[in-house]
Amino acid sequence: MKKQILSIVTASFLALSLNAAVFATVDEDEINDQDMQAILAQMPQLAQGGITPDVKKQIIDQAIDRKLLAKEAMKSGIEKDKAFQEALVEVKKNLALEVWMKKVYDNVVVSEADIKKYYDENKNKLVDPKQIKARHILLKTQEDAKAVIAELKGLSGKALNDKFIELAKAKSTGPSAPNGGDLGWFNERMMVPEFSQAAFALKDGAMTQTPVKTSFGHHVILKEESKGGGVVKYEEAKERIKNGLHMEKFRVSVSDKAQELRKTAKIIIK
Repeated sequence: MKKQILSIVTASFLALSLNAAVFATVDEDEINDQDMQAILAQMPQLAQGGITPDVKKQIIDQAIDRKLLAKEAMKSGIEKDKAFQEALVEVKKNLALEVWMKKVYDNVVVSEADIKKYYDENKNKLVDPKQIKARHILLKTQEDAKAVIAELKGLSGKALNDKFIELAKAKSTGPSAPNGGDLGWFNERMMVPEFSQAAFALKDGAMTQTPVKTSFGHHVILKEESKGGGVVKYEEAKERIKNGLHMEKFRVSVSDKAQELRKTAKIIIK
């Protein structure tokens, strides 16, 4: 949860600070994005409701305090303290590991042949989910739904679409009524089973001839368009495959190195 909050906060914060890399100075020492994000990392609750001007001021105040206290800590001779020295050793180890792992990651090479091979061997997994674009009219009773179907009977093409939108705006009890019952694009898992089964069974441009009952009420559904359902084209899948292979090669490289080092290390598990 903290990671989710922090990623949202960081995105909001960066959007807010595009034209202001420096937020304050403390004895000529600048407070920048990095300082601000350090505060957010430690106190994500500050921005759970978004980066408002008041929240921004609180973060800047916290960053100023940190700068001042850090200077005071350095003046006190804390660097000579045993606890500081021990902590510094651990910080260096962790920093060294992070920098080393970044270098390993940057040196991973994923060739065009690697990508094409993966694509050819995994086409059955690279399927673009079938989606449809539909409208619906939600009514409270089956009789009301049947009456709407009767009004639309015999219509097709643009005439059906226009009349459907008109009736959706006038009679639908669903939240999509003001938009003519427009549900946009969706896949089968995005709707309740009864609705999806009926909607996906229709041909493009066709309407349900009997009311579709769900826990929300009785629906009249118009399927406008459909797409997907086939294998994703190579050019569309290429970048995603490359990123996946890059990460997998990196993971294997680091894991192999760790296993190699285990062979010569003295390891005692207590």
